[in-house]
Amino acid sequence: MSQQLLQDEAYLPGICEMLHAIEREECGPIEAAAGAAYASIRQGGLLHAFSTGHSHMIVEEMFYRTGGLVPIDPILSEELMLHTGAITSTRLERQSGKATEILSRANLRPGDTILISSNSGINTVPVEAALYAKGQGLTVICVTSLQVSKTLKSRHPQGKKLYEVSDIVIDNHAPKGDGLLELPSGQVTGGASTFGSLFIAQRIALKIENLYLADGLEPPVLCSANLPGGDAFNERLVEEYRARIPALC
Repeated sequence: MSQQLLQDEAYLPGICEMLHAIEREECGPIEAAAGAAYASIRQGGLLHAFSTGHSHMIVEEMFYRTGGLVPIDPILSEELMLHTGAITSTRLERQSGKATEILSRANLRPGDTILISSNSGINTVPVEAALYAKGQGLTVICVTSLQVSKTLKSRHPQGKKLYEVSDIVIDNHAPKGDGLLELPSGQVTGGASTFGSLFIAQRIALKIENLYLADGLEPPVLCSANLPGGDAFNERLVEEYRARIPALC
């Protein structure tokens, strides 16, 4: 007897519905995030971005890409990413003290803004990262799934969750289990949170660019390095931020 098949054609409308919900319901927090980041940048600061596991893709999406803003500082630790040890990274993101170890090496300054992405928002590292950054005088933006986070128990020693300790909370509207489809066994599949979080990253960047334009300024946006003159164009832009963003090497 054959298994009931996935309704995989429902994946696209499910993703689209989620993105429409973000656009419709998260406009206020996204605008607040863009305003905080723009204020930091205009005062000579940065928008930092930090996350672990699959959520690190939002950091890479925001940093040094065609059409992306230059003053974005990616804070990425290989031991918290999947390519050097997936199981190890899962263990380490639950470890107290790891966030302070990583962020204390970053070039955080009072008045900067930091975006922290964690779909569940219950693990120790993103929560402690938010608390550490706030203690350093930064505005903390989080991207998380409120539907997921509110139904799970925190792994933080004091039981805190990321959305509870952040200044600006943006809901990525990912469903519980982070899957839009369900197998006959009840296991979910069809990942959702990455699409929502990357969409939010782009929406924040676009709104920051509009704030530049509203002030009569040209946003510092990178050109494709594969286009004629792209390298020279980008070199002029990154020079201003090279000293503060280690990854611009």
